[in-house]
Amino acid sequence: MRLNTTVNGEARQVDDVWEGESLLYVLRERLGLPGSKNACEQGECGSCTVYLDGVTVCACLVAAGQAEGRDVRTVEGLAGPADPAEPAGLDEIQQAFIDAGAVQCGFCTPGLIVATHDLLNRRPDPRVAEIREALAGNLCRCTGYQQILEAVQAAAAARAERAGEQRGRR
Repeated sequence: MRLNTTVNGEARQVDDVWEGESLLYVLRERLGLPGSKNACEQGECGSCTVYLDGVTVCACLVAAGQAEGRDVRTVEGLAGPADPAEPAGLDEIQQAFIDAGAVQCGFCTPGLIVATHDLLNRRPDPRVAEIREALAGNLCRCTGYQQILEAVQAAAAARAERAGEQRGRR
């Protein structure tokens, strides 16, 4: 089967996709996007979280054919300039995870970053309980979650600061 989809804003075509192949496999092995991790293959750990038409999903549970004609955004697609006139760089969330020490082995990090991105798009200033609930589907075995909570709070503050700066320029 041939798969035509948009990945991180770019139209992509993948040939010879097996009907049972997961979107995660296509992203990692066929399109060379290793950010989403293959950990549990059961949708339990969140390491493979991506956006599919703007909704977060576990890519390990999505059959590749379900992405036909749809928009996929991976952790790689989050990096970029806040201002198109600026050079590409890390998203505030990615930088906050680095600064807070929330990246240890890194296996859960891509899914946590995508889940955090989704949360902050919905709730720009989430309470700790809201952060915990939003990230409940993402398992981390290294950090104990405190650094992750701090990273989410720092990312929210950085986004608020950037929004304030942009309002001030108008």
